[in-house]
Amino acid sequence: MATTPEDWKNASSIYDFTVKDINGQDVSLEKYKGHVAIIVNVASKCGLTATNYKELAELHDKYAESKGLRILAFPCNQFNGQEPGNSEEIVCFARSKNAKFDMFEKIDVNGNNAHPLWKYLKHKQGGTLGDFIKWNFTKFIIDKNGQPVERHGPNVDPSKLVSNLEKYW
Repeated sequence: MATTPEDWKNASSIYDFTVKDINGQDVSLEKYKGHVAIIVNVASKCGLTATNYKELAELHDKYAESKGLRILAFPCNQFNGQEPGNSEEIVCFARSKNAKFDMFEKIDVNGNNAHPLWKYLKHKQGGTLGDFIKWNFTKFIIDKNGQPVERHGPNVDPSKLVSNLEKYW
């Protein structure tokens, strides 16, 4: 298990991580074994918020039962302070957007305090112009074995990921 800040380097899959859900409870990512997943950093006050929340909710509604798709959303306030709310405010916002996917506690995705899971994701699926996360709504596709297999930038709407996801179902 990746329990210390540097343990991410020894992780063999996302299943080696335990994260905190939006209510502060530990969640082992082993619970997602056998599922294709999207891991995404979210924000409630970004210009990309409306489209991303709407389309992530639609993907979840359409494919959670039929294909086992799981969406793991991690609020992040590192980009222009666009996720300023506390956990309760974030949950209320997500509910207002019909988001029924799994929501986790607010984290950093870049810098020394970046969450170990996000360090692992960036290491496994580097970005254009560097591994750092450029903005809200960066999406990682995770295969059924817990491997980050694709990375999509904020400019890629979730609805455009269906053909990519189909490769892993």
